[in-house]
Amino acid sequence: MPIIEHQQFIKAPVDICFDLARNVDIHTQTTSKTRERAVSGVTEGLLEQGDMVTWEAFHFGMKQRLTAKVTEMEKPHTFVDVMVTGAFHSFVHTHQFINEAGGTIMIDKFQYKSPFGLIGVVADKVFLEKYMREFIISRAKALKKIAENIE
Repeated sequence: MPIIEHQQFIKAPVDICFDLARNVDIHTQTTSKTRERAVSGVTEGLLEQGDMVTWEAFHFGMKQRLTAKVTEMEKPHTFVDVMVTGAFHSFVHTHQFINEAGGTIMIDKFQYKSPFGLIGVVADKVFLEKYMREFIISRAKALKKIAENIE
């Protein structure tokens, strides 16, 4: 099971970073490359513990849907979302926010299991893990840019 971990320093208070990361509208804005949008469940505003959201996006040239549920939330430091249905066999995405002098360290920890057994393992090594890492890093950089420009 691949585990992708990425840390991003953001020159903004922890509560702002936390709220931006769980904001459905901001999620859509920071994933514009894949045209991600919420189509069911919570489709705008801030996600809370127990909320579910179905995302529709284009990955690898195909329209895909994925439903995730927020299973844990400790404001403003941690929230966890897990896949309920979607292209992966499973995933758990832990979002952590740590106060740091002059800002916040945002940590994404994305653990997933690909579908299709051995074929999925090969896909991870050939392209999927790199793709997912780049997706997470791109979103983190976009969140940083938004958070650091809030007045």
